[in-house]
Amino acid sequence: MSGVGGRRKNPLNLSLPATVKEKAGLRRDGTKDKGTFSLEDQIKQMTLTEPQKLRINEFLVHLLQVPLNELNEDMLEKMCELGHGNGGVVSKVMHKPSKIIMARKLVHLEVKPSVRLQILKELDVLNKCNSPYIVGFYGAFTDNNDISICMEYMDGLSLDVVLKKVFFFLLKKNERNFLLKESRVGRIAVAVIRGLSYLKDEHKILHRDIKPSNILVNSHGEIKLCDFGVSGMLIDSMANSFVGTRSYMAPERLTGSHYSVQSDVWSFGLSLVELSVGRYPVPAPTAREYAELFNIPEEEVEFPEGTIPPTSATLCTPRTMAIFELLDYIVNEAPPLLPKNIFSDIFIDFIGRCVKKNPIERANLKTLSNHEYFIKHANAEDGGEFAQFIKETIGMNHHS
Repeated sequence: MSGVGGRRKNPLNLSLPATVKEKAGLRRDGTKDKGTFSLEDQIKQMTLTEPQKLRINEFLVHLLQVPLNELNEDMLEKMCELGHGNGGVVSKVMHKPSKIIMARKLVHLEVKPSVRLQILKELDVLNKCNSPYIVGFYGAFTDNNDISICMEYMDGLSLDVVLKKVFFFLLKKNERNFLLKESRVGRIAVAVIRGLSYLKDEHKILHRDIKPSNILVNSHGEIKLCDFGVSGMLIDSMANSFVGTRSYMAPERLTGSHYSVQSDVWSFGLSLVELSVGRYPVPAPTAREYAELFNIPEEEVEFPEGTIPPTSATLCTPRTMAIFELLDYIVNEAPPLLPKNIFSDIFIDFIGRCVKKNPIERANLKTLSNHEYFIKHANAEDGGEFAQFIKETIGMNHHS
C-alpha cells in the first residue's frame, strides 16, 4: 500500500480526522523508509513493561510473516463471525500461509475504484500505529466492492460483549450486582486514556467513535482501541451507517459545533458510566434505578452536592426512545451522575469532568492523566486479576 492520501471536506460534519503527521515506518520487507525511525526504535522510546514489550515484538514478528502480496481473499479462511460494527461485519479468520489468526472487518461499499484506492492509502497510517493500547494492523485490501481491514485478534472481544456476558451469567445466579467493579473500570480508563493520548500526540488523530464496542480486551489482560477515524474517505462513504452510533456522540458534535479531543472525552466518560452501571446511561439512571441495581434503599442513594438528580419524569428507556429523542436528550438534558455512597469520590469527580455539557469546561486528556483516579489505577498492580477475569468471560455464554 502507498502512503497517506489527501483529504476532502466532509459535508456531513461527521468524523474527519485531523491531518496525520508522518511518523516512523518499517516497510513490510524489513527496510526503513529514508529519514524515519524503525518500529524497533519507536518501541525503545516507549515506556513499556516487559510483558508489553514481549507482546509488541510478538506482533511485529507476526506482521513480517504476512507480506502485503499475501493478504487477499484467497489467503484468508473464515473461522467464525464475531459481530457487526460501523457498517461492517467482523470475522475471525486465519491467514493460511502463516496460520496467524486475525480479525477481519469487511465493509461493503458501492464506490468508484479510485475511491477504494484512496481509502486504502488513508488506512496505511495504521501501519505506523504501534502502541500497547491500539489494536495491531496487518493490512487492508479490496475485493470487488468489499474492503477488508485485517487486525490483531483479541480473544476477549469488545467490552460491550464482556458486559452482556457478565450480566446474563449473574442474572442466572439471581444476583443483581452484576456490574464491573471500580478497579476493573479504572484499569480500562487508564488504557483508553493512554491509547487516545498516543493517537493524538504521535499521529494527530482523534478517535471520534469511543464506545464499549470499540474497546477490545484479551486473555493477557490487554485493553486496546480499534475503529478510530483515520480515513476521511471511508467515513464519508459509510456516512449512512453512522446513525446508530450517534448515541455516544458529545452534545457539540450533535449540534455541528467544533470537534475536539474533548468530544472523545465525553464518549469515554459515557462509556465508563455504562460499564459501571450496566446499561447505556441515556436517559440518566435515577435514584430508584440505582437502588434496584445495587440492592440498597432508595433513600440511601446520594448524588454529589450541587447537582440536579435525574428524575423519573420520563418512563423512557434507551430501547424505547426514538433516535431523535435520544439525541435531543443528550443535547438538552443533564448528563448522567454517579451516586456518592456506591462509587468512590475520586471516580465520581473523574466522571463529572468527562461529561460536562460545555466542551470548554470538560477535561482534556492531560487533565485526566493528572487526575487522582487515573494516577491511582495507573500505579496499581492487579496481579493478573483483570486477565483472569477476561479468561472467565471468554468461557461464558450470553444472549443478545
